[in-house]
Amino acid sequence: MLLSRLFFVYLFFALCFLCYFATKKTSYRNAVLIVFSLIFYACGDLHYLWLVVASAFFNFLFGKGVEKWRGKTPAKLLLALGLIVNLGVLVGFKYTGFVIENLNAVFDLTLSVPEPALPLGISFFTFRVVSYLIDCAWGKVRAERNFFVFLLYVSFFPITVSGPIARYETMRHDLHVRKITATDLSEGFTRIAVGLGKKVILADHLAPIVDQFLGTSISSQTTLGVWYGVIAFALQIYFDFSGYSDMAIGIARVFGFHLEENFRYPFLCRDITEFWQRWHISLGTFFRDYLLYVPIFGKRRKYGGLMLVWFCTGLWHGASWNYIIWGIYYGLFLFLETGIGKKGMRRIPAVIRHICNKVIILIGFGIFYCTGGIRQVGDLLLGLFGQNGTGVYDALLLSSLRNNAFLLLAAVLCCFPFVPLFKKAMQKNPAVNLSLSIAGTVLAATIFLIASILLVDATNAPFLYTKF
Repeated sequence: MLLSRLFFVYLFFALCFLCYFATKKTSYRNAVLIVFSLIFYACGDLHYLWLVVASAFFNFLFGKGVEKWRGKTPAKLLLALGLIVNLGVLVGFKYTGFVIENLNAVFDLTLSVPEPALPLGISFFTFRVVSYLIDCAWGKVRAERNFFVFLLYVSFFPITVSGPIARYETMRHDLHVRKITATDLSEGFTRIAVGLGKKVILADHLAPIVDQFLGTSISSQTTLGVWYGVIAFALQIYFDFSGYSDMAIGIARVFGFHLEENFRYPFLCRDITEFWQRWHISLGTFFRDYLLYVPIFGKRRKYGGLMLVWFCTGLWHGASWNYIIWGIYYGLFLFLETGIGKKGMRRIPAVIRHICNKVIILIGFGIFYCTGGIRQVGDLLLGLFGQNGTGVYDALLLSSLRNNAFLLLAAVLCCFPFVPLFKKAMQKNPAVNLSLSIAGTVLAATIFLIASILLVDATNAPFLYTKF
């Protein structure tokens, strides 16, 4: 089931909303959310529904054991076992075929390559339970005593399929005690409308441009055609993923959960470090908190930990060489910025910093797109730097720019923080508070209506991050 479908918006979510607010006790409301969460997952991947429930059950037990013997050998053994089981399942489903393919290629073997269907959202719910076990071991949280509360944490339908990677520490209080205000409902529904608009109005209409300029042979595109395709893909994946995050955060807010932000206008960044402080924040903080300071050869190594984080960040996105190259690519630039230092970076003129980091980011998105392998990455780089012999631009590029000018302008403008600016204006000038509030509500309703109309005849366009 997709969050960006009329069935979800007007039937599933509406029915869940009515059932939820038909009860008052938190335990009953949790039961409603558990039932709807399991139905939601079953509609998308019934075959692996058991895996979500099993993950909740075993990690619930692991967490209690880790807390009971915290600081002692049994707790360390249980934590190690929990990490091995969780990450082993993730690796088994996601990377076994990739490893065997490369073994066959390197050693000229003929091993059978398994092609298991990847359980929906496995990367996201696995990382959530891993963070829970580690936090229990570190004493950051108390182990959950109620299995059904923990099952809700693991299966909560807005975040199970494509994140954000919400930690138990963030959700703990709301899982047990929730008070839903008019502000929660207002801001929650607004976020849902904005997220749906990002996905349906912007991302889904940028997708054909990406397919036209990158989906065919990249080597046949002109230099500016490749850049155009990469820019369109960067905008598409931003509005697609941040749109999902907005919808997830908004739905959770309607039900009384306060999730942390996953995107903060990343294209406004002044350097690569800041970009990753604004983009997919829940993944970045996960690796920072749980992997950056892991001892390498018995010692914490600043730069070694940084490269390990980015190798794993790339690998997390999928079993493909382009993701590994993409992770190492960003790791090298972050390594460079770390070496220069914050003071050194500030000495570089802001204009140069903005231009350089945008070029680096766009090339990174191009590498991320190239799931066809290293050869496709090579074709992309040759095209970006004008080395594929196809010229600078052609009539196809000019035609696409003319036909999509308003879409591209709207996409670029929506990368800027106009909403926070409006909120600041409302706070500074109470006289315009009501009018701006009404205007915001009307705008959100209009976006929601337009997105709904576009969804009537829309083809199935899943969120890009459901495959990760």
